[in-house]
Amino acid sequence: MSTKVYRYRVKSLNGLLNKQARAVNFVWNFCNDTQKHALKWRKRWPTGFDLNVLTTGSSKELGIHSGTINAVCEQYAKSRKQFNRPYLRYRGKRSLGWVPLKGRDLKRHGDAFRFAGNTFRVFNSRALPEGKIKDGTCFAQDRRGNWFLNIVVEVADAETRKPVRGVGIDLGLADLATLSNGQKIEHPRHYRRLEKQLAVAQRARKKKQVASIHAKIANSRADFLHKASSQIVRDFDYIVVGNVSPSKLAKTSMAKSVLDAGWHSFKQMLAYKSIANGAWYEEVNESFSSQTCSSCGSLPDSRPKGIAGLGIREWQCSDCGAVHDRDVNAALNILRSGRRAPVVGIPVL
Repeated sequence: MSTKVYRYRVKSLNGLLNKQARAVNFVWNFCNDTQKHALKWRKRWPTGFDLNVLTTGSSKELGIHSGTINAVCEQYAKSRKQFNRPYLRYRGKRSLGWVPLKGRDLKRHGDAFRFAGNTFRVFNSRALPEGKIKDGTCFAQDRRGNWFLNIVVEVADAETRKPVRGVGIDLGLADLATLSNGQKIEHPRHYRRLEKQLAVAQRARKKKQVASIHAKIANSRADFLHKASSQIVRDFDYIVVGNVSPSKLAKTSMAKSVLDAGWHSFKQMLAYKSIANGAWYEEVNESFSSQTCSSCGSLPDSRPKGIAGLGIREWQCSDCGAVHDRDVNAALNILRSGRRAPVVGIPVL
């Protein structure tokens, strides 16, 4: 069994959620104070269980469900361990609203959901599958103040497909992705299209308009990446992607273009959708993938080299004479680097 998250926008009781989010912040900050006290007096660091004991009986006073308090305490201890920090940041007015809950406390109620004696109506963008609702479910707020219900559902694992159709994917900036079959996915440049409009709103200090533009960019990018990744998972059984690091490139002069491309999100989508649909997914080292000849496997003298060679989009191998599109050649080499060979061969090779 695996889990899947379904996200629905909430259309009722937003005021109640705002109030509960402030109480959640209070519990989180209490956990942080407790942790700092333990550090000051060199005591044992409190676990999630310890924090739950310390907050027992505060549900009625704070006006939030006891399961929510437990979830906050457990998440605090988990985040502290995950980020390997002695204590975490405090939550305040600038923090986006967050109300976690235990999966057992959320009940289906027709097209709505019941939690803590309240009925929350949502926009039913897609049907929720029948399955156990797991911990990790929460209400979360975006920068425009809209609330969303994120439901973690337990779903059955898809039957693993035979890796017959394989594809290598080279991520780039001129094109978002180039596939080893020659197909190229155009880079829509969502941020660049609205960059001037965003700059005008920022200079005018129109906070709501700035938040709206940022949300439009993020939503457009996510929609495009979801459609592109879903199509790839439907068409191929075995997907190999180069291990390009967006975080490292985001520290260079290409930062805006790299972040606008959304490589990290794209790879995440390919990974979890592959698992959900029974496909194979793998990331491989893409070093020299654009310089190696995919026909003869050599590193010819005619290959594009270093920063000076970045502008060379097509080249001919001096060893075997094959003419390569730079990105398609890289995608073919990335596919060959995969460890799982398709059982009946890869057509493009």
